[in-house]
Amino acid sequence: MSGEYAQGIRRNWRQFALQIATVFAVGLTMGSQRNVVPIMGEETFGVESLLVIGSFVVSFGIVKAVLNLYSGKWADAYGRKPILILGWIAALPIPIILIYAPSWSWIAVGNVLLGVNQGVAWSMSMISKIELAGPDQRGLAAGLDEAFGYTGVAAGAWLTGVIAAQYSLRPEPFYFLAAVIVVALLLAIVLIEETLPYAKAEAAGLEDDDGVEADGGTNDANLSFTEIVKRATYQDRTLFTAAQAGHVENFVDTLVWIAFPLFLVAQGLDVAQVGVVVGVHSAAYFLQVYTGRLGDRVGRKPPIVAGFFLAGAGVLGMVLVEGYLWWIVLSALSGVGMALHYPNLIAVASDAAHPLWRSTGLGVYRLWRDLGYAVGAILIGVTVDVLFIEAAFYGTAIAMFLSGSLVVVWMDETHPEFGTHEPPTMDTAAGHPEPED
Repeated sequence: MSGEYAQGIRRNWRQFALQIATVFAVGLTMGSQRNVVPIMGEETFGVESLLVIGSFVVSFGIVKAVLNLYSGKWADAYGRKPILILGWIAALPIPIILIYAPSWSWIAVGNVLLGVNQGVAWSMSMISKIELAGPDQRGLAAGLDEAFGYTGVAAGAWLTGVIAAQYSLRPEPFYFLAAVIVVALLLAIVLIEETLPYAKAEAAGLEDDDGVEADGGTNDANLSFTEIVKRATYQDRTLFTAAQAGHVENFVDTLVWIAFPLFLVAQGLDVAQVGVVVGVHSAAYFLQVYTGRLGDRVGRKPPIVAGFFLAGAGVLGMVLVEGYLWWIVLSALSGVGMALHYPNLIAVASDAAHPLWRSTGLGVYRLWRDLGYAVGAILIGVTVDVLFIEAAFYGTAIAMFLSGSLVVVWMDETHPEFGTHEPPTMDTAAGHPEPED
């Protein structure tokens, strides 16, 4: 590997730290809508249907999912930095829309731009950290990315809740949001460096003296975009299992986003208290600093399985107890579960990808994962409108238990050193992967 582009977090600590600051800003941007915006739906715009309130999450999820996929493709072609800058430019109108929106439909439109920002900026920051870190610290890099991103979400939810309680639901909380977006854009333009050369150097290191890939060519560097999508979606059983797990895990995130605030307000909590309960869930994601490293040491699958059942138990417990302190504890418990599996699912998708199409491969995983926002918002909204809000908690918990069980049965270990996963065999004559047995 070229000395100029040698990987390792310590070696590249300055750029890695800037990427940490970037993902923290991405989290602050998302968190600024976690607490205040759902309550605005009821109190400012008089929306009573949770399905309608959840429409802003549907628009966010669909756009973020699609941009995850294509931003990865564009980043492999044009580089990470220009795509990151475009993500922050797209976010500039968001606070203006939230401040002046005359109806709830405008909020849904504004969340399209939030989806663009999150799908592009978070994807670019994540892949840049993985490229700076290298294979031996891949889980740690993913863990740090998600830890600081969701700590930003927690901080944004808490700060905007405090501001709204002190002043009003708008415009004051969104002045803070505007400042975050402007600072992050300047950071991307002035200080962030391109990391695509690190991926190219890593790919060169996979070849032996004869130019043959060290893994025998099973992770073909020249897969087309369509073949990458097929492999990461259904041809590889382990990656299919990771994709469905990522999809279902976002049901929890969506529940926390749209149902937690309304459920807790109905139980008598004020906006600031809701911000604490919602914020502590996201704050628990900081444990990904350790859970990502855990996946580097013990493998990806054990933390994923444990995380799904723990997060499901936390969600279920929310409707089985009463009291502010109990809700804080169980919200944190579900957050710990999410922290266990979140970075390790990313590591699974990254382990199975060739460096030259890793950004695209991760984009496919994140496509299916973040479509979970849209599907989750629709299912949760319909459940609450037809039945009652507690039913959404029961349904989300059951989905987590079922998805975790599928991981137990179908997912192979993908750790680079002691994993058991084998990609689909390449049919070199036809140029297509053969399905796994």
